[in-house]
Amino acid sequence: MKTEQKATNVTWHEHKIDRLDREKLLHQKGVVLWFTGLSGSGKSTIANEVAYKLHQMGKLSYVLDGDNIRHGLNKNLGFSPEDRDENIRRISEVANLFADAGVIACTAFISPYRKLRNFCRGLLGPGRFLEIYCKASLETCEKRDPKGLYKKAREGVIKEFTGISA
Repeated sequence: MKTEQKATNVTWHEHKIDRLDREKLLHQKGVVLWFTGLSGSGKSTIANEVAYKLHQMGKLSYVLDGDNIRHGLNKNLGFSPEDRDENIRRISEVANLFADAGVIACTAFISPYRKLRNFCRGLLGPGRFLEIYCKASLETCEKRDPKGLYKKAREGVIKEFTGISA
């Protein structure tokens, strides 16, 4: 995935404090735990539980949840293939910033396309991206359907829904 740099008059600024300094201060390695799977597969639940356990262990973590991100940073994006790509591109950049700050970022995104998960993996570099597939059958996810999304997708109310029409 390649993103065009539109602004041509910007310069990258190096800082006196780098990732290793922040990791040393926090006594932890900044990484991204990327939870992926169908809607209703348990991504957010597991990511939140992992973050809670890390907190109990004295580790700084933060959950970046797909629905929550779409209420703010990505509220201008829909679910077209292009918008899905941009959603994951943006969150990959944000997760990279968190990891650079020494934080353990727990992301919960459907992210069905390997190329986009690989984009994030590439940003972070070796040993900083752990992909966790939350495996649950479509049947199980439809039974759970905590937000009623599968029902709406089956009725045609929601278009481009992963597992049903996308």
